[in-house]
Amino acid sequence: TMLALLVWINPHQLCLGGYLVNLIGLQVQHKGNCQLIFKSLYFNSLTNSEVVLDCILEPVFWMVEVVTRWFGMVFVFLVVALTSSVVFIAYFCLLPLVLQTYSPGWMMWHICYGHWNLVMIVFHYYKATKTPPGYPPKIKNDVPFVSFCKKCVIPKPARSHHCGICKTCILKMDHHCPWLNNCVGHYNHRYFFSFCLFLTLGCMYCSISGRNLFIDAYNAIDEVSQPPYTYKDRMFHKSVIYMWVLTSTVAVALGALTLWHAVLITCGETSIERHINNKEAKRLAKRGKVYRNPFSYGKLNNWKVFFGVEKRSHWLTRVLLPSGHTPYGDGLTWDIYPLKTDMMQV
Repeated sequence: TMLALLVWINPHQLCLGGYLVNLIGLQVQHKGNCQLIFKSLYFNSLTNSEVVLDCILEPVFWMVEVVTRWFGMVFVFLVVALTSSVVFIAYFCLLPLVLQTYSPGWMMWHICYGHWNLVMIVFHYYKATKTPPGYPPKIKNDVPFVSFCKKCVIPKPARSHHCGICKTCILKMDHHCPWLNNCVGHYNHRYFFSFCLFLTLGCMYCSISGRNLFIDAYNAIDEVSQPPYTYKDRMFHKSVIYMWVLTSTVAVALGALTLWHAVLITCGETSIERHINNKEAKRLAKRGKVYRNPFSYGKLNNWKVFFGVEKRSHWLTRVLLPSGHTPYGDGLTWDIYPLKTDMMQV
């Protein structure tokens, strides 16, 4: 009977039936895959709302990475252009006024401090942009590691993290700075912080010392019955207003960022580690334990390690003057520092 039935059925119908069975099987498999993907969001107890939110915002993160990568040189150009414009105004508008009206003592102070601050800004910005932050070795080695990077397919030493913009792992990564078009890591972290610090001081200096000039220039432009100002006078007033508004704004914004990084350095942390350490502290607190940062050597020692201060004279030669010395260690291991004791008397 079965043989007769097979003979009676058209071979094309057999092919069509097999196709329909395969199609139904694929639909069932696709439905199973969708269910598997959906269930993967909560597949174990470690998954929480933060993980789900990260998955949802992943396209946004990707877009930010692409924009930052392509516009990195634009941000660097803006830093150079804006800083150069302030320096131009200071030299061609304010310096002649200082030489004509200030006493010799104040004149020397403005000239010396202004040029020292400018040299520190230019030096540290150049070094921060051109110094590689440091990368883990990509060949087999005996360096201890704490995790494995799934994107670089290499072991990650302690304090190393993957940068989606640079497409590589960074030693002691703090963050990717678009204004540097570079990652801030082990070898250029000091340059980045020093640049922020001295640029903040320079902006505060311009804002405070140029306050009276700004008020005079603003009143001169705002007056209804203006005296017959020349084109040179009007450009002088507008330049002073532009410089004061720019430096005051940068002083507030960058000053807040610099203060935040100063807190992190005091605690022996990076921006990424602050987030990780907070989560770890909360997790241990639920168990009645206290989390202790293994990379903190005391508040003062953290600053000495960060700046590379080994003796008193280094506060001058390595902090207050341009210095290209390398940081402690190689960024791969972190057991080379003195343990909880002061490195030197201050």
